[in-house]
Amino acid sequence: MQLEGATKRALEAGRSRLLVGAALFALAFVAIAGRLVDVTLLEDGIEPRMGGEQRAIAAPVAERADIVDRNGVVLATSLSTASLFANPHQIKDVDEAARELVATLPGMSLPELKAKLGADKTFVWLQRNLAPRQQLDVTRLGITGLYFQADERRVYPLGALTSHIVGFTDIDNKGLGGIEQSFDDVLAGGRHPVQLSIDVRIQQILREELQRGIDDFTGIGGAGIVLDAQTGEILALVSLPDFDPNQVAAASPDQRFNRATLGTYEMGSTFKTLNTAMALDSGKVRMTDTFDAAHTISIGRYTIHDFESMRRALTVPEILM
Repeated sequence: MQLEGATKRALEAGRSRLLVGAALFALAFVAIAGRLVDVTLLEDGIEPRMGGEQRAIAAPVAERADIVDRNGVVLATSLSTASLFANPHQIKDVDEAARELVATLPGMSLPELKAKLGADKTFVWLQRNLAPRQQLDVTRLGITGLYFQADERRVYPLGALTSHIVGFTDIDNKGLGGIEQSFDDVLAGGRHPVQLSIDVRIQQILREELQRGIDDFTGIGGAGIVLDAQTGEILALVSLPDFDPNQVAAASPDQRFNRATLGTYEMGSTFKTLNTAMALDSGKVRMTDTFDAAHTISIGRYTIHDFESMRRALTVPEILM
């Protein structure tokens, strides 16, 4: 049976409309599927993009190399941590989320947190380097729009003992002082520890003796270096007061000032070595020569005394000693 006239035209129009509707529904489902892939796998979701680089989800953080002393004692190392960030566009209730986070992480500021969670951004840092327990507590809150970034934190097991030698890093593990800064390129992503010439045993002894001298003479600070006379290696270097590189933000400028490498001092008695060397090099003085040190020396209106007079003639080595 064939349909003619108005009936035929109505059926053809209905068929065309069904095809157009089906095509539109197909396009809508493709768009929804594409957006789901974009949100969950490519954008905003699990990991932030650091420094403009697109990184895979759960990409491992490049670990910074350890710093050790001459005997392999660890002076600086890195621990894997998690850092908390948010996509404010996905936060449903900013006030409630902020209150729950402050209750879980007491060190956070409620007004500052509300401002971050309410920002017109897709990524904001909330807190770096959370402890495992803190990460678990935040996860249990079940707040949509909160995520964790694999991170690492620099730690210094010996604390202040080697602070002025090893130095410290910023929150992104970039060296800001000491060996951490001088060897930043070597340590960043390094696979092998950087071994120093210092010996922490000698370092501890030097620090104790230097502190005792400061305490005895009510000094404002002090510095000491122990060198291997044969190789020139630094076996210990201490500057007091020092600081804990694990809590560098709490250190005062005076504590962070390295008196051993940055301080300027009068040479004092240490200059006697140079005087003696110049006298010997001139050929006018020999090691076996003696000088009358029984009396004081008067020059103009000044009189020079020995601190501990031997009241006899002294050889060149005895004068130096």
